[in-house]
Amino acid sequence: MASVPESLSFSCLILAVCILTMADKSNGAGYAPAVFKPTQWNKAFATFYGDESASETMGGACGYGNLVQNGYGTDTAALSSTLFQDGYACGTCYQIMCYNSPHCFKTVPFTTLTATNLCPPNYAKASNAGGWCNPPRVHFDMSKPAFMKIANWKAGIIPVMYRRVPCKRAGGLRFAFQGNSYWLLVYVMNVAGGGDIANMWVKGSKTGWIQMSHNWGASYQAFANLGGQPLSFKLVSYTSKETIIAYNVAPSNWRVGVTYKSLNVNFH
Repeated sequence: MASVPESLSFSCLILAVCILTMADKSNGAGYAPAVFKPTQWNKAFATFYGDESASETMGGACGYGNLVQNGYGTDTAALSSTLFQDGYACGTCYQIMCYNSPHCFKTVPFTTLTATNLCPPNYAKASNAGGWCNPPRVHFDMSKPAFMKIANWKAGIIPVMYRRVPCKRAGGLRFAFQGNSYWLLVYVMNVAGGGDIANMWVKGSKTGWIQMSHNWGASYQAFANLGGQPLSFKLVSYTSKETIIAYNVAPSNWRVGVTYKSLNVNFH
């Protein structure tokens, strides 16, 4: 058998490594993390709900509970269903600029907020006269403290410019557990980067990766016996498609009603 020249063997080795590297990247192994960047500015409208305390904004369709305790504060908004996307937009971040209104505060260029709730349609009212969140309108129903940063609250409704921006979060992901040992429901919070989740898996010490299904808002569920096992999670960003893994987030004696943190594992 004819021998392969050494130079050719080396070239083939380089090619094989390149092909494997490309395959790993396409499968989400993540050698070069996808970084979410701001989008272009677009037009929309904004209103507010609740009072200056923002107490009515707590909870919400995303399931984040007490927004202050869980790190979101009062700079939040409910999105019209066109933006909400059945909850996949939970946790996304926006810059909102008051635009072309005498009620705008000219000293404040914009405010940054997080999507934590759904502004449901009101088909009993016209979309230009009360049904502000009716499809296909793009609308932000902001907390009153957030609204008051950019405009006089007496305006009621204002035209705005908005754009998606990366979410800046301190620390790692947070996983709030609900359900039981055979049905695990997890709310994912403190998500950086795009702020959103497309897919999620859970792994116990006695299982492989189990794909979780989207429940609603920022919650994912798994129907499996996971009691008595330390749990790890794999997540994919809805926006950037980046994949990250948070190992051993919860100890073997995990309990529902508890929020577990993943040190510094987060999206870019």
